[in-house]
Amino acid sequence: MNVTIFGCGRLGSLLAQMLDAEGHRVTVLDTDSEKFERLPATFKGEKLAGVGIDVDFLRRAGLTETDAFLALSGDDRPGGDNTNVMASQIAKQVFGIPLVISQMKDPLREDAYHTLGIETICPTTIGADLILTMIENKP
Repeated sequence: MNVTIFGCGRLGSLLAQMLDAEGHRVTVLDTDSEKFERLPATFKGEKLAGVGIDVDFLRRAGLTETDAFLALSGDDRPGGDNTNVMASQIAKQVFGIPLVISQMKDPLREDAYHTLGIETICPTTIGADLILTMIENKP
């Protein structure tokens, strides 16, 4: 499978390593080329620095041949989820990528993402669920 990951932070770089090790063709995009240092020397995929909401850059990055697009930018600023949703919308609507998954930090935005046909992963919700389970299962 051809997978493009936008964001080479902790999550994006780890997932890129895992997918690469399983034999998938992986392209990692990030605005900061220094983030590619998170990837091991054994990483066989492509690494491209550029803006993940720039259609021309995404076309040059090979989105016309991508099977899955993962928007994993770790922007923690207020409204930071907007970058991921914009990149996801472009991947879905402009390039017609069948599987688009977007990380979001604000769980209140989940319904809006789903309305756009974008699958989501929310570390905030996952973390809260796991902590609640740990508390409830404490003897």
